[in-house]
Amino acid sequence: MKDEYDFSGGERGKFYHPQAALELPIYLDPDSAKFLQKLAAEKGVDVETIVNDWIRKNIALVETVIQP
Repeated sequence: MKDEYDFSGGERGKFYHPQAALELPIYLDPDSAKFLQKLAAEKGVDVETIVNDWIRKNIALVETVIQP
């Protein structure tokens, strides 16, 4: 690495996109992944659909507990 870098010709925000979606990689334990893959195959949907449904239901449950 150099001691110093010259950014005087750089353009601020060139690669910034406020509408960009953040994709989070989720790594499941093998037993959880196997269960979800089997369930998804039985229902004829993607694993992502099942996981998102479960997360939404959990969010709704948590919101009922924490809201005054």
